[in-house]
Amino acid sequence: MTWQDIRKIELHLHLEGAAPPDFIRRLAKEKSISLTRVFDAQGHYRFDDFPHFLQVYEAATSVLKRPEDYARLTTAVLEQSAADGVIYTEAFLSPDFCGGGDLAGWREYLHAIQEAAEAAETAHGITLRGIVTCIRHFGPYTARQIARCAAETAGAFITGFGMGGNETMGRQGDFAWSFDCAREAGLRLTTHAGEFAGPESVRQALDDLRVSRIGHGVRAAEDPALMERLAEAGTVLEVCPGSNIALGLYPDLRAHPIAKLRAAGVKVTVSTDDPPFFRTSMSQEYQGLERAFGWDEDDFAALNRTAVEAAFCDATTRKRLEGKLKAGPRKRRELP
Repeated sequence: MTWQDIRKIELHLHLEGAAPPDFIRRLAKEKSISLTRVFDAQGHYRFDDFPHFLQVYEAATSVLKRPEDYARLTTAVLEQSAADGVIYTEAFLSPDFCGGGDLAGWREYLHAIQEAAEAAETAHGITLRGIVTCIRHFGPYTARQIARCAAETAGAFITGFGMGGNETMGRQGDFAWSFDCAREAGLRLTTHAGEFAGPESVRQALDDLRVSRIGHGVRAAEDPALMERLAEAGTVLEVCPGSNIALGLYPDLRAHPIAKLRAAGVKVTVSTDDPPFFRTSMSQEYQGLERAFGWDEDDFAALNRTAVEAAFCDATTRKRLEGKLKAGPRKRRELP
């Protein structure tokens, strides 16, 4: 058995950020779009730090101009995830990129993404749900437009609302209106915090946005009282170790606080964030954590149980996923 055989639940994945470099290059060539300085000599995404990463991310995303492009992207991303043993993934989707923040345009893009997701589920056994995501550095006013898009399309496929982008811009509470709008529409809530902005941003997310999950959240390990609060509340952290290492938060996995957080009773899950940017996969994340902390199949089974309990999906889907997890590792040539 290899780590690819373990069935996995992933809760923190940016759809555009999961685009294989070859896919983006091919699409750019089709559209005669120049992507200078986006790739290194080996063809990998190239960036120096987090602000530069955001620039490269948005440059790569610029080739995705039509609903059909997003359908192709969804197919490519889900095929790769399924090959890596993922049976359920939640992807961050931003109407800012899909239709320019316009509700009518967003509906067209969403339809294309959902159709591709349904086909991938039939072909590969992987289930996708969408979390509509506003972009923090685009500002609170733009976030309100995105929240309205989320509220108008909430349902079986769009099940959550969140916020990504540069978390050093403004405060979590600046976006409270958008999160209240999404909450009233029945969407579950998450937000990026505790990555670059420190533990105080996690506290702001809890107090001002009242989210049930935190994207990253690892800087909470610097504050014992905050860790205790997270543990008591049952707030789930969507931890992306490989991303944190690649962006320079920690020098290596042994220095990463995921084990400390887990030991303190904080509910943690494991995801890849933007896997080709950070040259990782779910299997590589598992393998790295095994080497760094000695975690075994039982540890990863516990992490996946936490993830499926925290997933923004309906009860029927959750029960089906729990059954797949209980069935143990998949057999080769079996759907995940």
